[in-house]
Amino acid sequence: MAQVIQVPAVPKRCWRTGNASVVVGAVLSGALGMVIYYPVLAKLVSDWWHIPDFSHGFLVPVFALYLAWTKREALAAIELTPDWRGIGVIALGLIVLLLGVFGAELFLSRISFVIVLAGAVFGFGGPRLLKELRFVLLVLLLAIPIPSIVFNQITFPLQILASKLASNLLPLFGVPVLREGNIIQLPYMKLEVAEACSGIRSLMSLFTLFVFYGYFFEKTWQRRAALAFASIPIAIVANAVRILGTGLCVQYWNPDKAIGFFHELSGWVIFLASFGCLFIAHRAIRLFPMRWSKA
Repeated sequence: MAQVIQVPAVPKRCWRTGNASVVVGAVLSGALGMVIYYPVLAKLVSDWWHIPDFSHGFLVPVFALYLAWTKREALAAIELTPDWRGIGVIALGLIVLLLGVFGAELFLSRISFVIVLAGAVFGFGGPRLLKELRFVLLVLLLAIPIPSIVFNQITFPLQILASKLASNLLPLFGVPVLREGNIIQLPYMKLEVAEACSGIRSLMSLFTLFVFYGYFFEKTWQRRAALAFASIPIAIVANAVRILGTGLCVQYWNPDKAIGFFHELSGWVIFLASFGCLFIAHRAIRLFPMRWSKA
């Protein structure tokens, strides 16, 4: 009678037993990448620290690392299948870096880091690993400030929109107004809706935080996207309410305090109130059934 001999299965090249050459190559490439991108990343962190509009950037890498940690079991089970096509993606990212450096465009230099990182994941881990980490890589884009040319194009229309909303609301409270562009003429003084009051700061921060909230409290990508984009009207309306409150304080209280203490305090109050609007928006979104695929 023939004896059946069982041949032990060859273990897959996963993260637990990974190929030494792949791991060493990934570590060395990562070290080289950090040397190349150190000036770019250092300037990015400096902008997070010194520019209030971009301070939410500190939260993004932490959130990205948390996302990767929650996927640790799925990542450990993925077979490492290095793909040479990853080199092409890395080359593309380096070309974008050169364009950003020689064209003095910080956005291109910063976006190239995410492209190179995606190429490294693709090259050393394969398409399955890249697919598993795609949302983590996309989240990193939230930490990159939008280009100045786009920022300026968005800011002025938001200034005008906030001015229009506030100037339409103030007469309802007995305050006569005359608006010229982004300047609101009140009986006692003029209010200028400056760039900082356009709502772009709260819009960028709210959009990022709404993405975080959607990830934790929703399962489908459709609802997560709806929550993220709900931040846009919420930020616009909240900023108009802030200008309304400043105008009312100028008219009925103290102009100096209205544009000083109250204006600064109201920014935080309105930002917190926007979170209340987030919960309301979340409840409203849940009224519509979505039975599509999960993210």
